[in-house]
Amino acid sequence: MIKDDILSERLSQTNPSPRIMGDDGEPIFQIRSENIDSGLRGVPVGTCQTSFVDPLDGVHYVGYPVEDLVDLEEEDVIYLLFNKRLPTEEESEAFRAELAHRAENMPTGALRVLESLTPGSGHPMDWLSIGILALGASDTTGDLRTDAMNLIARMPELMARIFLLRGGNMQETRDSRPQLGLVENFTHMLGVDGDEAERMNRVLRFFFILHMDHGGGNLSTFSGKAVASGRASIYASISSAMSALSGPLHGRANQSCLEFVKRIGTSNEEEIEAFVRGELAAKRPIYGFGHGVLRAEDPRARLLIQLGEEVCPNDADFKIVKSLRKVVPPILSEIPKISNPYPNVDIASGSLLQSVGFRKPEYYTTFFGWSRVAGITAQILDERSARGGRGVPIYRPKYLAENQPHRRLES
Repeated sequence: MIKDDILSERLSQTNPSPRIMGDDGEPIFQIRSENIDSGLRGVPVGTCQTSFVDPLDGVHYVGYPVEDLVDLEEEDVIYLLFNKRLPTEEESEAFRAELAHRAENMPTGALRVLESLTPGSGHPMDWLSIGILALGASDTTGDLRTDAMNLIARMPELMARIFLLRGGNMQETRDSRPQLGLVENFTHMLGVDGDEAERMNRVLRFFFILHMDHGGGNLSTFSGKAVASGRASIYASISSAMSALSGPLHGRANQSCLEFVKRIGTSNEEEIEAFVRGELAAKRPIYGFGHGVLRAEDPRARLLIQLGEEVCPNDADFKIVKSLRKVVPPILSEIPKISNPYPNVDIASGSLLQSVGFRKPEYYTTFFGWSRVAGITAQILDERSARGGRGVPIYRPKYLAENQPHRRLES
């Protein structure tokens, strides 16, 4: 770790003040040695108009707690993120019609590149990033809102193609019917009908809204906005965001959490306690708990568990999730360095997706990515219109040189 006095000297040479100042001239943050090589954790770098995370009350979209929005149509929540208010009934209908029209105008052959990939190859998130780039290669207009709306509208068909092509089932693809709605069109293209489709739509819509945005500093959002700051296209920016989301420490956590639940294999509370203590003793992670900002149970976890009581109360893995929610926080609370021992959104999402027919956990992060497209594109548009239309400057954080003494080649 760099000593405080050395750090201050270096900063004074390159930046007159290491403090970030508020409008009133008072510092709102002071850079210290522990902030270096910390992944920018907690370092203010910008503002966000779409969402924020309250340490106790969780995620809010444009001021609304997410639990107030979770039973709305997903298109209305997308409208909220872009326009900073909920739509009227007429505006809601017009917005849905716009998305349907854009989806119907999918460029011919835009996703043909996915057909050249070997079924089962790579991770589904690789396919998602490739597919988004393919959409951009086919139809980038350069107008941010147009490209954002086109991408959002065409995501259901891209998602369905990934599921069917990667699974080797392309012959089962149905024609797209965008007028059904975003989630409903996706399940239609998968060939799901009737009561099964209703349950699947219910869980996916719920999941979609809960994951749509999460402030401006999470890795995928930050990555997408950083790429966009260089005036890259919406498609290049969102593809990079999906690549950031694919890592096991970020979006792939929901996959890891269900795999963790299956390793436990029992809802017996005493057996779960023994298992968890064994994992901690072996210095292995306890999936589905903790959060970088929250200091209470994630309201999204509570909402998903409530939904599970509605759609899959007798599912064996869901029962394990409920037992974990009860057993684990007291155990984690015994560890002084853990500031949040409570469940997060990943604890139940995998078991619910599995219960409605999605049996392969490696696909779960694509749902996370799909939902996050709306929030990240809305933030990109906000940043591009900031500073009176000049936009946020290209991202260029400062890195301090270290372990590089001055040297010369011997003559």
